[in-house]
Amino acid sequence: MTIEPDSSTAPNGTLPPPDIRLPVHGDDFPRADSALIEQLRSVSSATASAMLHRLGIRQTFIEGPKATIPGAKVVGSLLTLQFMPQREDVASGITQEYSERFSALWAVLEQVRAGDILAIQAYGDPYTGCLGEMLITYFKAQGGAGIIVDGYIRDWPRVKSIEMPLWVRGFTPNYASQASLFPWAYNVPIACSRVLVLPGDLVIADEDGAVVIPRQVAPLIVQHTLAHEDWESFSRMRMQEGGALNRYYPLSAEGQQEYESWRRDQQAK
Repeated sequence: MTIEPDSSTAPNGTLPPPDIRLPVHGDDFPRADSALIEQLRSVSSATASAMLHRLGIRQTFIEGPKATIPGAKVVGSLLTLQFMPQREDVASGITQEYSERFSALWAVLEQVRAGDILAIQAYGDPYTGCLGEMLITYFKAQGGAGIIVDGYIRDWPRVKSIEMPLWVRGFTPNYASQASLFPWAYNVPIACSRVLVLPGDLVIADEDGAVVIPRQVAPLIVQHTLAHEDWESFSRMRMQEGGALNRYYPLSAEGQQEYESWRRDQQAK
């Protein structure tokens, strides 16, 4: 991207060109295989958050963005898009809406593969409309599964008819570089509401929110979740029958013995 300085801002009419080439971008990355993603579809964001916490990974919930579609849930590998503050010698939104097509915002959409989920770092800025109707339409046509924005989008009256699962903080009439931010980089590490997101990480997003799962940890989440949900099913059954809370949730020593006996009986059937 070639950036022309705004000569009206300099006393002598010129600014030195910036020593940077936009958009900044990382390398392509491996996506999780479809079998792993299918296994994770049965895991809720709440269970994933709890399992990650037990494994020692505590900052995984992207606080702020809410689901725009009741009952929506997505699971998949993450693309990343990073907005950064504008600086007049590098990027300024005064006349820039159409120059965005040369930015990371357009470039990241060309990286979308079927099932991908896009995570956007935008600092919760209500004056930056990170995406709108046209780009979300394109994202869906490329096979994108969902978008998580630590910020705002525009064109909501039209966007809601697209039926794309979105997690956003809210809506704004502004375009992406109209205020103080600019789409700077894609496929790079980003921070979404103080959560580190690396390209290729996985996410489970549902009505409780979005939880990021490190790619290398995802198989452990599946393994631990299967065991967790098994004893929870047993506990739920016993409590529905009138069993004591302090025996069955979480399992006491006596409850654990009872569960293991029940599980052996189930496996024998």
